[in-house]
Amino acid sequence: MGRTYRELVAWQKAMKFVTEIYAATQRFPSEERYGLTNQLRRAAVSIPSNIAEGQARFSQKEFHHFLSQARGSLVEIETQLLIARELKYLQPAKADSLLAAADELGRVLNGLIASIKNRAA
Repeated sequence: MGRTYRELVAWQKAMKFVTEIYAATQRFPSEERYGLTNQLRRAAVSIPSNIAEGQARFSQKEFHHFLSQARGSLVEIETQLLIARELKYLQPAKADSLLAAADELGRVLNGLIASIKNRAA
């Protein structure tokens, strides 16, 4: 592999996504601090964290596992964003923008997962 996790496009995009999620959830109702706000933020933080941890492992199989965990957190966020939109915590345009960013990050993650599978095969 040879690269650090900071060089991975997936990690870079995930870090940007974390800041977007934090900014979007700042305006959520205060009663959601320990609810949807916390869930979205924790799931967002787990994406680049899992990418970094997986890349630091010594096997492709472990890296694949952590990338799969990151992908799971991403789809969790997509669901939570849809809930936030339904509850009117997010304007539809903002929700759509975040969902589009999630979709792009998902494609990059899927590409990285595919490349790891190919190397492990």
